[in-house]
Amino acid sequence: MLFNSEVFVLGFLPAALLGFAAAERMGGRVAAKIFVLAASLFFYGWWNPVFLVLLAGSIVVNYWFGQKLPSKPWLVAGLVFNLALLAYFKYRYFVLGFFGAGLPPGGVLLPLGISFFTFQQVMFLVDRDRGEIFATGFLDYACCIAFFPHLIAGPIVRPKHIIPQFAGLRPAAPWAGRLAAGAELFLLGLAKKSVLADGLARFADPGFAAAALHERLTLIEAWVALLAYGLQIYFDFSGYSDMAIGLARMFGIHFPPNFASPYQARNISEFWRRWNMSLSHFLRDYLYIPLGGNRRGEARRVANLMVTMLLGGLWHGAAWRFVLWGALHGAFLVIHGWFSRLGVWLPGVLARGITLLAVLLAWVPFRCADIGGTIDMYRGLAGLNGVAIPAVIAQFWPWARRFGQIVPVLPYLGDVRTLSLPEGFLWLAVGWFLVLALPNTQEMGARSRGLAVVGSFAFSVQALFFAPFAAPFLYFQF
Repeated sequence: MLFNSEVFVLGFLPAALLGFAAAERMGGRVAAKIFVLAASLFFYGWWNPVFLVLLAGSIVVNYWFGQKLPSKPWLVAGLVFNLALLAYFKYRYFVLGFFGAGLPPGGVLLPLGISFFTFQQVMFLVDRDRGEIFATGFLDYACCIAFFPHLIAGPIVRPKHIIPQFAGLRPAAPWAGRLAAGAELFLLGLAKKSVLADGLARFADPGFAAAALHERLTLIEAWVALLAYGLQIYFDFSGYSDMAIGLARMFGIHFPPNFASPYQARNISEFWRRWNMSLSHFLRDYLYIPLGGNRRGEARRVANLMVTMLLGGLWHGAAWRFVLWGALHGAFLVIHGWFSRLGVWLPGVLARGITLLAVLLAWVPFRCADIGGTIDMYRGLAGLNGVAIPAVIAQFWPWARRFGQIVPVLPYLGDVRTLSLPEGFLWLAVGWFLVLALPNTQEMGARSRGLAVVGSFAFSVQALFFAPFAAPFLYFQF
């Protein structure tokens, strides 16, 4: 059940909110939490009821482990259980590939959200062992893990911040303000996803699909595809995060922000403090720092950074292209650290431009179907396949003929219409203006957010009711 689908917006969400209020009125706080848990399990089971057993079993077993802590042997046992579960469902065919085994017919059916709810439970066990989480009731724990706003694709909220909110839940606390604030964030996220991200996909997908088929992408086609994808994944996932934060707020739960204008970062370290902040904090606090961080010399710092980012890449998917993406970001972070220690300083605009270019180039293996497609896309971006210019452009600007071959249309741009290039440029101009020049959702004032909701509402409604289907969120695949 997608947040951007009619069945969710018009069916599940109103029923969940009304049921939540009714349960509290008839049975108090405990009844309200039981209803939230039941609704969340129904939400998860809508996709595939079989995997409800996996989710419920994982919650029960991890809660049992948590009651044994603090204890290092039990912590290790709990971590092994969670990582083994994740490895079996997500990585077994990746490992078997080393031994020549292929994928089963029809591909691999991955339990939805397993990466996210596994990380939530790893954090619970570690924080419990550290003494940062004390006695926890099963109902509060189960609500924290299964809570539907973040169950499928995050954000990865820390249980020590969310469990106390469920323990002290006040369902009857001012509904009007809570619903208004939550609905505002939800609608802004819906506009990001349904209007901007899905609109930009029309210019990103053809280019990357061509690269997957090893077609010869020309310079303009490759760069339009990459620039569109950079915006698409940002609006898609930040839109999902806004929707999740808004939904949680409607139920009286506060999630932290997950994006803070990451494409405005002045260096790669700052980018990771702004991009998917919940994952960044998890990698830092539960992997990089326990490995030793930067406390054991330069060689160990470099090794810890690379291991952290390689595993962060592999977390996104069992494929070498994700490993390459993680390796690139690890290398960027290492190089940034070296320049910082040398005291190298760049002007703000130049620093932001270099950072953005590095991030965009790293998106290539992340989005491409395989390493071969990645190489083909890089060839196009470097202009090694030449430059092609649509004839309609050359008619208005004859000087453009000097820079490339004149063709009737660019076959891997948009929907291959004559005006696809101008339309694509317009989409890119609007999108990059929004992310580079304007504040993000969390930074907007109340008046600005209200105006943004009003301005985007008609487009969101059109996308919700008249799109041929609800496009899945990109992070659902992870």
